[in-house]
Amino acid sequence: MTLKDWMITLLITFIPLVNLIMLFVWAFSEGENVNKANWAKANLLWMAIAVVLALIFFGLIMGFASSGMQS
Repeated sequence: MTLKDWMITLLITFIPLVNLIMLFVWAFSEGENVNKANWAKANLLWMAIAVVLALIFFGLIMGFASSGMQS
């Protein structure tokens, strides 16, 4: 992959919702560059980890808020 290819790839990932769709396309399409496919899979994994951590954090905050309101 050239510098131009990476610049276009990063530009596409800055667009909300389009980035998620394109990461799945790049990660799981057959003819994609191996480096880009692995990069896309790593990004999807980081996104999944972030969502899980956000849900845990949100659950903790809501739990503390509800217990604080009862007392």
